[in-house]
Amino acid sequence: MKGEPGISYFELQAYVGTTKHMGGFETTQELIELCHVGKDTYVLDVGCGAGATASTLAETVGCRVVGVDLREEMVALSAERAQKQGAADLVAFRVADVQDLPFEDATFDAVLCESVATFIEDKLRVVDELARVVKPGGYVGLNEEIWLKEPTPEVIERVQTMWPVKANLPTAEGWEALLRDAGLQDVTVRVYKVDARREATQVKRYTCGDMVRMFWRTLVLYVKSAEFRAYMKKQRLPKGVFDYLGYTVLAGRR
Repeated sequence: MKGEPGISYFELQAYVGTTKHMGGFETTQELIELCHVGKDTYVLDVGCGAGATASTLAETVGCRVVGVDLREEMVALSAERAQKQGAADLVAFRVADVQDLPFEDATFDAVLCESVATFIEDKLRVVDELARVVKPGGYVGLNEEIWLKEPTPEVIERVQTMWPVKANLPTAEGWEALLRDAGLQDVTVRVYKVDARREATQVKRYTCGDMVRMFWRTLVLYVKSAEFRAYMKKQRLPKGVFDYLGYTVLAGRR
């Protein structure tokens, strides 16, 4: 990415080169297991971010993976990571919108989608697209934010100040209904509160070089950009917010 980013959640992620999913890498691994990903599985990673999941799958499991993201910067970072990890022969990345995936029906054995539909208004369209591109008998897995209980207006406002979460964030039951409405069966639903130990496993996505790059880019941006410093001062959640905001891991079979 050339120059400094605009000050928004996703542009900052692309600039720094980070991907954050609720529950850390431990939750990603759980989702992989629920979707029965093995060496012969052809996987679509939707919202691949910096490509950590796709490259790790190719490197450790040996399966073929396609990663898609809406941002060209993330796709470029993903391709760079795959080369460094020696996974380039098994992974491919492209720019694509989850609401209009550029793949034929029944293309993949498993589709993974983490912290993507949370930020899109038409969640049924997202889940329909995920279900469309998975083969009969294949799996769709999601890791998305939920309201654990009815939030107060203050909680909604402050959460949306930090993250571009849409107001129609479902409950776990709401997400399950979306999967079933898309024709998925045998849906597994697991609900989690935010836990510091589990969130700390985010670092397992990255190499030491990744961590140095993210720290340095963030530090330089903080020093150079008054707009970024002002943005960071607003990144404070109200006390008790995680009594309301959690996440759910879901997987359904086509």
